[in-house]
Amino acid sequence: MKAVVFHGIGDIRLDDVPEPKIQEPTDAIVRLTASAICGTDLHFVRGTVAGMKPGTILGHEGVGVVEAVGTLVRNIEPGDRVIIPSTVACGSCVYCRAGYYAQCDVANPGGNRAGTAFFGGPEANGAIPGLQAEKARVPFAHVGLVKIPDDVSDDQAILMSDIFPTGWFGAELAEVTDGDTVAVFGCGPVGQFAIASAKLMGAGRIFAVDRHEDRLAMARRQGAETIDFEREDPVQIILDLTRGIGVDRVIDAVGVDAVHAHHGPAARQAGEQKQKFEAEVAAVAPETHPKGGQWQPGDAPSQALAWAVTALAKAGTLGIIGVYPPAAEHFPIGEAMNKNLTIKMGNCNHRKYIPHLIELTRAGVIDPAALLTQVEPIGTAIEAFEAFDRREPGWLKVKLEPQA
Repeated sequence: MKAVVFHGIGDIRLDDVPEPKIQEPTDAIVRLTASAICGTDLHFVRGTVAGMKPGTILGHEGVGVVEAVGTLVRNIEPGDRVIIPSTVACGSCVYCRAGYYAQCDVANPGGNRAGTAFFGGPEANGAIPGLQAEKARVPFAHVGLVKIPDDVSDDQAILMSDIFPTGWFGAELAEVTDGDTVAVFGCGPVGQFAIASAKLMGAGRIFAVDRHEDRLAMARRQGAETIDFEREDPVQIILDLTRGIGVDRVIDAVGVDAVHAHHGPAARQAGEQKQKFEAEVAAVAPETHPKGGQWQPGDAPSQALAWAVTALAKAGTLGIIGVYPPAAEHFPIGEAMNKNLTIKMGNCNHRKYIPHLIELTRAGVIDPAALLTQVEPIGTAIEAFEAFDRREPGWLKVKLEPQA
């Protein structure tokens, strides 16, 4: 079968790979009818998140039809249309039972201290074969598959595999409630769903911060007040628009991409730290330096986090759903502490939210497919990755169709 396979940093290929088989009695085999490209995939391909094993099938978003199930899968049967939640969870451990599916004690082969397991990710996250393929093995299928009602399309369902639940999770982490003023940093697919989720949770005003006009335009269509951070200082504009108070809630939907700061104090600090790092390496042999003599994005502060802390009103809340690598160590803790900020973050517990989001879709409260901008056959997946990576205008969310 065809699959998008990671071979090394900057090297992904559409390969012929063996079809998956049932390995455990809780497995299912799903024939993918829809997958997608996510910004997180780009982190792996670029190497900004390390630890990818060559040969890993990419992709953590999937919709399909069940072809086979193991003997202990009793709620799903062949022929069912299903959403595959991006994170993998057993459904039985104490964390899963409490709704913390992203912190399952069992799913990650690295053990109960290893953290989130998800499809198509690095070795630290299980290196579980991903969903940009014609077929996939789904572990713990009794909890890892959610049936799709007949009145929900694949185009709607694929956006509920990861990015809609993640956007909802971000608004929940930020504690958005009726009347709140909210800023969303990053208007990519997750940021757009964070805006939509904040609206559904009753936000009074939403500021959307980005630099790509097509993404800002989509945010405006959702009713957000947009700020182009390349044209103006986003913190100052937020303060001007809130009479100097700041916002009640911030959602960071950018993550490691925000480390590449464009201007302002965080950019200067990043440049200074990079110069200091390079001076240290110059003084010793690179191989003896603790970080191997290589500058990593995690060595720089995140511009989005610096803006977020400054833009928040006193006693505000910050929800972080953007992906940061383990090497990221810098955070404006002093300013946050002195403002009595609440900070929450983490990987989305997808399985917890998908059933509710399905019902919102069925009721016509929201149409997730409105954020889908491209549909590409899996045969052109590499070209689609390249266009998405270049942030070409209009390329917001890309659905892949694995089946001819």
